Amino acid sequence: MTYNNVLIGAVVIGRNEGERLRACLETVKDQIQSVVYVDSGSTDGSVELAYDLDIEVVRLDTSIPFTAARARNQGFYQLMAQYPHIRYVQFIDGDCELCSSWVETSLGYLKQTPDVAAVCGRRYELYPDQSVYNKLCDMEWNTPIGKTKACGGDVMIRVSALQDVNGYNDALIAGEEPELCVRLREKNYNILRIDADMTLHDANMMHFEQWWKRSVRAGHAYAQVSCLHKASKKGIWKTQTRRALIWGLLLPMMILGAIAYNPVFSLALLIYPLQICRLAMAKGMMRKTSWLSATYLVIGKFAEAQGILKYYLRKMRREQPMLIEYKQSS
Repeated sequence: MTYNNVLIGAVVIGRNEGERLRACLETVKDQIQSVVYVDSGSTDGSVELAYDLDIEVVRLDTSIPFTAARARNQGFYQLMAQYPHIRYVQFIDGDCELCSSWVETSLGYLKQTPDVAAVCGRRYELYPDQSVYNKLCDMEWNTPIGKTKACGGDVMIRVSALQDVNGYNDALIAGEEPELCVRLREKNYNILRIDADMTLHDANMMHFEQWWKRSVRAGHAYAQVSCLHKASKKGIWKTQTRRALIWGLLLPMMILGAIAYNPVFSLALLIYPLQICRLAMAKGMMRKTSWLSATYLVIGKFAEAQGILKYYLRKMRREQPMLIEYKQSS
């Protein structure tokens, strides 16, 4: 079922997504008539592909640093300029496919609950068994049902609520969706995660280096967003920032210092496998995925700490944050 322009529109963002973008745009067009694609400097023919599918295209100015937040804002502005009566907008990343029943389901929730600003559902990985990193992403997407503090890049948002908080924060290189949700919740809007299939995502993450960069980016987002909202009662990621610094930086420094004094203190390194065991037991130690998740949660603290340090070093130097990219081109 395709919804007409008066009610709903879609903003798709992408950068060198190749055939993933084709699948995305085709599944979006199956449900939504008014679609804008925003391209962040692709060199793989993504713009031409969108034109071939008769979709409005916005090319971001390459002289200004790319961010997903900036792309979403520009797409939203173009969508509203073309179709000013739209009341709801579906944001989706160009590496995702929109599930066939999602628009009708999410629209129903937004119509029935005026205090809800944004609705998200279950994002699945297309190829979770191709790599351990794809599997980890698929597990990450499986968030609890009900009111939540944040959404991801794929979300159905009420236009009036998005306008009420002046859209996404262009300056954020990651974490722009949870940051938006902080401001929405400060305005007494709710964010809802419903039990419905939303999108199919292609992480295409095959190597440890990609996973590490993604974790560094997460740490950068933790630091930047928690710092931005440090005075807010609705703030997020203070705990995540603190844990990453403790486990990924402070403890290693203390242990290495102790080992330099006396090698017997090398036994303190056992705190990391013990932490893995503790986390796995909390998730159900008989499940293989519990050990997988626990192991990478602990390893990830080192990468997150690197991202946090990267943010604060750039802040001290008053440098512009740069994108941390991990995806492979299609």
